[in-house]
Amino acid sequence: MGIVIDNAIIIRGCIEGDRRSQQKLYEMFYGKMMAVCRRYAKDNDEALDIFQEAFIKVFNNIHKYGDKGSFEGWIRRIMVNTAIDHIRRNKVNNNMVELNDRHSDTMSGNDEDESDSLLNNVSYDELLKCVQNLSPAYKQVFNLYVVDGYQHNEIAEMLNISVGTSKSNLAKAKMNLKKLLSDKIAVANGR
Repeated sequence: MGIVIDNAIIIRGCIEGDRRSQQKLYEMFYGKMMAVCRRYAKDNDEALDIFQEAFIKVFNNIHKYGDKGSFEGWIRRIMVNTAIDHIRRNKVNNNMVELNDRHSDTMSGNDEDESDSLLNNVSYDELLKCVQNLSPAYKQVFNLYVVDGYQHNEIAEMLNISVGTSKSNLAKAKMNLKKLLSDKIAVANGR
């Protein structure tokens, strides 16, 4: 219960503009939220830019939180939305491919089983590097769906694409990750 009280005190301090409370909040969420930003950014510098822009939004809008739901979830949503806005502003996602729903099948069960076995042979850092190597469009949809738990209809609305495009980009992201992971394992095994 002490943690909840501490969070409430820190949130109240941030609303009142207290610099120590703002610093404490920043430090509390730096690691987790930088990880969110890294998933969407092309490199650490861009992730830091997104993070800082998002945290300014957190501070400017903290009075709107209203104690509804998870505070961490509220911050995470700001981070994700800021990352998407950043990508849009930089016109990186213009290469989204519009496909019909009939072309948007996800991987078959066998492919997923094979991908699961690939995942068991790579570290988190290696997997993150592979995700960073995806095209911006695929990386965005992969992160939103797999990591952040959004549904295709939500992703389509957020990115202003069709549900079919979201599904297609996810399937292609998975196929590309599978190839990248297979190549990494082959190199590691000396093949």
